[in-house]
Amino acid sequence: MNNLTKVVEISSPEEIKYFITHLSSQIIEQTRGLSQLVLIGIYTRGVPLAELLAGQIEILEGKSVLVGALDITFYRDDLNLIGLRTPAKTDIPFDLTGKTVILVDDVIFKGRTIRAALNAVTEYGRPKVIRLAVLVDRGHREVPIHPDFIGKKLTTAKEEIVRVYLQDIDGKDGVELIGVGK
Repeated sequence: MNNLTKVVEISSPEEIKYFITHLSSQIIEQTRGLSQLVLIGIYTRGVPLAELLAGQIEILEGKSVLVGALDITFYRDDLNLIGLRTPAKTDIPFDLTGKTVILVDDVIFKGRTIRAALNAVTEYGRPKVIRLAVLVDRGHREVPIHPDFIGKKLTTAKEEIVRVYLQDIDGKDGVELIGVGK
């Protein structure tokens, strides 16, 4: 980052813990029959986020929830813009048919990642319903997709970057807003 880059801490580690608890509570309240609930994290940070949510649901309800991991690289419509990527390994070792699937991602921006995830997840069965949980909703959709469960809604400029940090990947928890200083 150059000297014109402005970094603002948006959420502390304590706030991330609050968001996880809040999201888990929302999911429990709006999902009937946790035995049919499946959390599918979208790589990269959606995967540990899904695991955190499942752990919190187990703490709150005493029931474990299936968790899977989804790579959407080959379902994207913008590979020419984002460049070559090495795909991660999708790990959904169970049939999604008839399940309540909650896709989990760290940030929703334009909605294209979620559109790709919707296409990818249907290869693993026909869920009863698919919902979306995100840690941060920053707006600026290009496709008509809206999260069902939101940790934090954040107003941003299109050129700003929202960066989520999770302990399992980054060694810390937090959310930063990165933009060009004036």
